[in-house]
Amino acid sequence: MNSTEESTVGIAALDALDDEGFHALLLSCCHAPAWASAVSARRPFGTPAALFEAADAELAAASEADVDAALSAHPRIGERPANPASRREQAAALAADPAVLDALAQGNREYEARFGHVYLVCASGRSAEELLTVLRSRLSNDPATERAVLRRELAAITRLRLQRAVADATGNPS
Repeated sequence: MNSTEESTVGIAALDALDDEGFHALLLSCCHAPAWASAVSARRPFGTPAALFEAADAELAAASEADVDAALSAHPRIGERPANPASRREQAAALAADPAVLDALAQGNREYEARFGHVYLVCASGRSAEELLTVLRSRLSNDPATERAVLRRELAAITRLRLQRAVADATGNPS
């Protein structure tokens, strides 16, 4: 089976989930309750692209309260997350030198004091050093610019998790 056929199988399996199961799956990708309800209401999707388009559109339209709910479910970069998806996404960063992890912890504190929420960045495949550089550069953003940046990062994380959900639904381990 090629990747297009697998995606078709995966999206069909997700479309076949009951409402509660699909809503829970969405919340595991992005813990924004109103977003998950809005995306769920747009089923069936038929293709992964249709799911991703709906997810992106609803996240772009999400209220600040819903974005805040999503942020509250994300661990700090450089800490050992309990969530398996976060653990997988931060794997490269978590292997860093302790001094870099200490600098990330300090940067997280500065970021949270400045912006009032966790530093959110799509960490998948990125080193702790790179994430620290990004954090330091984002500290100079004004609050409105930073909010736009974190919404883009949230969308990227959500897309990666939805892609994994479609792949996992094929029955083939990814």
